[in-house]
Amino acid sequence: MDATETVALQQGETHGNRNLEFGKGKKGDALIVAMRCQGEGTLNVTVRPTDVSFPLECRDSEVRTIHNQVDVAGAEDKGTVSVEAPTTVRWSLTIGRGEAAAEETR
Repeated sequence: MDATETVALQQGETHGNRNLEFGKGKKGDALIVAMRCQGEGTLNVTVRPTDVSFPLECRDSEVRTIHNQVDVAGAEDKGTVSVEAPTTVRWSLTIGRGEAAAEETR
């Protein structure tokens, strides 16, 4: 997270599945989901109430990180993040709130 973003949830090094809750943000806030993993396997992450989901392929030989910003209806609402992960994978998670990124013009 940078200085303009606030942390809504942090989960330190974890193995296996988890369902975690985070609180409501301010109107217009985007939701930021940062995941880090190491170990052989795939994480499947679902964020509700936004119904956003994504996989993260993890590897034994490196730490992988993904940073997603969600700016859709419901992003400022309280919610849950569900992580499905094999026990062979170590993962951590930070959820934050911040201003939506400016749209690119072409």
